[in-house]
Amino acid sequence: MLTHAQLIAALPHALAGVELAGFGPRQAGKVRDSYTRNGQRILITTDRVSAFDRVLGLIPFKGQVLNQLSAWWFEQTSDIIANHMLAVPDPNVMIVQEAQPLPVEVVVRGYITGVTSTSLWTLYAQGERQPYGIALPDGLHKNDALPTPIITPTTKATGGAHDERLTRAELLEQGLVAPDLWEQVEAAALALFARGQAQAQQAGLILVDTKYEFGLLDGHLALIDEIHTPDSSRYWLAESYQPGHDPEHLDKEYLRLWFAAQGYRGEGAPPAMPAAFVATVAERYIAAYERLTGQAFVPGDLPAQPRIILALNLTHRG
Repeated sequence: MLTHAQLIAALPHALAGVELAGFGPRQAGKVRDSYTRNGQRILITTDRVSAFDRVLGLIPFKGQVLNQLSAWWFEQTSDIIANHMLAVPDPNVMIVQEAQPLPVEVVVRGYITGVTSTSLWTLYAQGERQPYGIALPDGLHKNDALPTPIITPTTKATGGAHDERLTRAELLEQGLVAPDLWEQVEAAALALFARGQAQAQQAGLILVDTKYEFGLLDGHLALIDEIHTPDSSRYWLAESYQPGHDPEHLDKEYLRLWFAAQGYRGEGAPPAMPAAFVATVAERYIAAYERLTGQAFVPGDLPAQPRIILALNLTHRG
C-alpha cells in the first residue's frame, strides 16, 4: 500500500486527461477517454472522479486502479460471460473490441441503502413497498441485506442528466431490449453479482450493489465498460458492518458523503478537497484493489503515445 505521504506527493501529477494526435474521435468520460483506430477502441484511464455527477477532482492513481481492477474482474468472470477486453498493455490503457451497447444499464442490489431521493432505501422509508416494480417485505431497516438480490434497469445518462430508473415492465413495453435478450441480461447480471459477492466476502468486503453495462459483440451478449470497481460498485468494509450503523465505504460513496457533509448538493462551485482527504480517498480505492486481487498496487507511468501506438498492432479477437 502506498503511504499517505506518497499519495499527497503524487497529487500534482494526477492525470486529468491525455491527447493523442491522429486518434479520434475522442470521447471524454468520467474515468476514461476513448479513442478509435483501425476498428478497435482504446481506453485511456484518467484520475477524474465524479460525485453528484458534476464534481470533478483529481485522485492520484484512481484511473489506474479502475483500469487494472476491471481487467482483473474481466478475467475472473470470463466463464460467465464474454467481455470486450483485448489487452492491457499499460496500467493506464485497455484495448477493447468495438461493441454495440444496449440502451439500458443494469443495477443489481444486494442491500437496501442510499440517501438520494430516488434510492431504494429512501423510497422504502417513505412507505413504497414496490419501488421500481420490485415487491419488498415489511420490516427492513436501512443497510439490511435484501432477501435476494434485485435488478433495477436504468437508462444511460446523457448531457449531465441523471439516469432514469425503469421497471422491467416499462423496459419491455418501450422495446428497449427484446424479451429473450433481457432474460439473458438478467441471468448474466445475477451470476456476475453472485461471483462478485463471493470474492468480496473472501476479501473482507461486502459488495452492496453494482452497475453493469452490456453490449453485443458479433450479435452475442457481452460485458463492456468496467466491472466491480469502487466507482461502479458500492463496497463496505465487512468488519465495520453492524445493524443500525453506517458501514465504512471503500468506494465513491465516501466522496459523496464528504461533499454532503460540507452542505454541497451538486449545484454551483464545489468545495475544494483538502490534500489529506484526497489522499485518504486514494487509499480507499487502492485498499479495495489490494483486498480483492490479493496483489500489491504498483502505480505505472503516465501514458506515452509510442506505447499506445505499438499496442494497437494486435489481432482482432473474434
